[in-house]
Amino acid sequence: FQDLFGVSLVVPLMNLHIKSLGASHTVAGIIGSLYGVMQLFSSTFVGCWSDIVGRRYSLLACILLSALGYFLLGNSTTVFLFAISRVPVGIFKHTLSISKALLSDLVSERDRPLVMGRFNAASSVGFILGPVVGGYLAEFEGGFYQTSFICASIFLLNGGLVWMLPWSEENTSNRDHYQDKGTNSFSAKSKHDLHLKSASSRAVTNSSVFQAPWIQVATVLKKIKGIACSNLWDVFLVRFLMSVAILLYYSNFALSLEERFGVKPLFAGYLTSYSSALGVLAGCLLGPITRLYRHNSYRLLLHSSTFTCMLILLYASALHMWMVILSSTFLAFSTTIGRTCIIDLELTVGGNEASGTLLGVGQSVTSVGRIIAPLLSGIAQEFSPCGPPSLAVGLALIAIVIMNANKQKYHSHGSVKLKNR
Repeated sequence: FQDLFGVSLVVPLMNLHIKSLGASHTVAGIIGSLYGVMQLFSSTFVGCWSDIVGRRYSLLACILLSALGYFLLGNSTTVFLFAISRVPVGIFKHTLSISKALLSDLVSERDRPLVMGRFNAASSVGFILGPVVGGYLAEFEGGFYQTSFICASIFLLNGGLVWMLPWSEENTSNRDHYQDKGTNSFSAKSKHDLHLKSASSRAVTNSSVFQAPWIQVATVLKKIKGIACSNLWDVFLVRFLMSVAILLYYSNFALSLEERFGVKPLFAGYLTSYSSALGVLAGCLLGPITRLYRHNSYRLLLHSSTFTCMLILLYASALHMWMVILSSTFLAFSTTIGRTCIIDLELTVGGNEASGTLLGVGQSVTSVGRIIAPLLSGIAQEFSPCGPPSLAVGLALIAIVIMNANKQKYHSHGSVKLKNR
């Protein structure tokens, strides 16, 4: 919550600030694109690095270096300083991914979708409140610099919390407790082996912190190669297609409503905030929903993706405004559930041993979607205001076909997952 609240204080004001420094629209766009490119390539490396040195040290490093970036942003009086301030943030602003990897380490597979849903809900609340507070502070003289320093202070506060949290054996033993609680068929030897494995894993992590940088880099590259050569391509492809589909839906939302129904952008903004609030509610309801599906992430992802596809189709073919409101209402639930389920499926198929790497690769896949979606939206919009959502329906259908074609693999992992419980 604090992470996204702090970031959303500053992000909506950044374009206004860089233009006030004398930058052209082209320069502002280049700096924004460079930030996206840095995020694209660094997310996998940082996630993999967290698997090697441990969540505490990687999370603390990312928080402190992000705080440095926002502190430099608060001192940016030229376009060059503004660009420099975006470098540490672009490379190390992966605190949410590492936090998700940490949560996957601490909870059982059975509880993971529920915990991830609550985590996403808390993050969404921060993103809803942040722009309001940031917009209020921006009304004062030097408001952008104040919000930047507040954001840096929030990151430093988060760093202090990470440092003070109880780590080591206590957290790992809690996870073992949850896993053992759901498994009655574990023998005493299996439990003993599990605790030995956890202890050796902690020892490796602690020693990895003090390894030479080139050894850590070599280990990172080796782990990334292992993920690249694995059979996870279909999972990441589904994530990519659904991410682009949802981004296409939102890409020209306000403009499309104005052209099709004569609705003002203010109403479109209210509708977007309404959907975000419903997304928070959906994150809180994931527990009962996953129990209804007997914790089968594949089935839940397939159904939510199908529902998302149908709702985007309803929006693209809407003749009245009430149909748009109806699709936005239920789309907030289906997309929130789908985002949580695809992460759980990645970790289930790929294994928790490299959760940081898996989440980092998934974040990179989403970043590629953010780069491609505006281009596809612009091309599709040349034909019709309904072009982007219509293209989104086609991409979602491809994702659904891929999931159906590989359902045997997902079912095999799901059966193993149920047996372990």
